Amino acid sequence: MRAWIVAAGLIEGDEGIVLVLNRRRDGSLDWSPPGGVIEVHDGESVTDGLTREVQEETGLIVDDWEGPVYAVEVTALDLGWTLLAETFVARAWRGELTVADPDGIVVDARFVAPELWSDHLQGTRPWVREPIEEWLAGPGGVERVAMAALAPARFRYRIDGNAESGGVVRLP
Repeated sequence: MRAWIVAAGLIEGDEGIVLVLNRRRDGSLDWSPPGGVIEVHDGESVTDGLTREVQEETGLIVDDWEGPVYAVEVTALDLGWTLLAETFVARAWRGELTVADPDGIVVDARFVAPELWSDHLQGTRPWVREPIEEWLAGPGGVERVAMAALAPARFRYRIDGNAESGGVVRLP
């Protein structure tokens, strides 16, 4: 059983929150917050790994993270993997938004106004889309971040079968 640890960053600017467009192995495209797999066995902390991933994917350098503000657990027994994803909010960041992913997965990055997120996240997996939409629907700004940092929400999903596209169940 492969266990993935993933971190994502919510980076807010005047024009909205950063989303990146990912080209998957099968050629499909989907939007998500920047972030990626964290290699904790190499001694990398979750936020250090997130800072590295965000800089590689967007060119932005995050100096301070708050959170995690929510966490997502996904279990895919038939596919042989589990995933724990923690999402953090950037408290301080600098730089210009550019696509700089050395892995070639991220093909676009942009600030997206929260009211347009649902349109961008339509084709995204439910364990990415639903927690973000619920987090955005909560209280705004600093209050939302402070409340979430005190008691981060947890979302749990199970994938039944041998394909990520079918049998996704959200657990209580």
